[in-house]
Amino acid sequence: MGYNGTNLKKSISVGKIYSIHYFEYMSNFSFCGERHDFWEFICVDKGEVGVTADQQFTILKRGDIAFHQPNEFHNVQATGTIAPNLVVVAFQCEDEAMDTFRNKIFRIDETERNILANIIIEARRCFDCRLDNPYLQNMPRKDKEDMFGAEQLISLYLEQLLIHLIRRYANPLVLPKKSVADGPSKSTKNKSDAEIFNRVSDYLESRLSSVVSIEQICKDNLVGRSQLQKIVKESCGLGVIEYFSLMKIDAAKEMIRTNHLNFTQISEQLGYSSIHYFSRQFKKITGMTPSEYALSIKAMAEGIF
Repeated sequence: MGYNGTNLKKSISVGKIYSIHYFEYMSNFSFCGERHDFWEFICVDKGEVGVTADQQFTILKRGDIAFHQPNEFHNVQATGTIAPNLVVVAFQCEDEAMDTFRNKIFRIDETERNILANIIIEARRCFDCRLDNPYLQNMPRKDKEDMFGAEQLISLYLEQLLIHLIRRYANPLVLPKKSVADGPSKSTKNKSDAEIFNRVSDYLESRLSSVVSIEQICKDNLVGRSQLQKIVKESCGLGVIEYFSLMKIDAAKEMIRTNHLNFTQISEQLGYSSIHYFSRQFKKITGMTPSEYALSIKAMAEGIF
């Protein structure tokens, strides 16, 4: 008996990519707006922004994602209180399934957040331009052979994001209850690890102005040292103290963009022993000194890279 192959049907298909951006805005940034004949979405990674779609103004907070349909006028502006981080992707898709996103705002879950991160990672691999320039209208490809599959992965990840959002909001998944006799599963362990990681992250975020040791983290969170190191490594690929240092520098970047404190005050507020040590750590993680970062963000806001 011969085999009959199945032609797989695509429910949603992304054509062109026009732009993929990850922005770190000043707290007073404002983009005057535009309209174009393709789709675009904006997702708030940190902070909050005000978005206008045609005549409707909305405040988006962390985890919100808003879609702008083709030929819809839209603009974005920081609210003046929190310096926001945004993901913005513009793309072509003409499938009827996109009707789901017209005039809608969603909240992304952890799976969708990871998909967005993968899109940004692959964009950095295959496009020869900065992803933080809000005025960029063309994305030239890198001339490298080791970028194999990057463009296809961007398309697949973006389609996965759209499908995941449609499924989650149109048909919420209800999981069957498990009996007590089933016992602990791998998913239960993963959930427990995620809860520990989130608890430790919240703990560290509340102590950004302090110096903490691994011993103190373990004691205050009732977790063993080796278990803590394993969970943090698996969750973000970093050591515990390295992860804490990254959190401090992320906080410093937001403070710089908010523009309320000078570098010495930021250094003191984040518990650094000196402005010199703060500057060294900042450059080690970001590749720029605090002054260079501030000038870069200011240049971006003014469109004068």
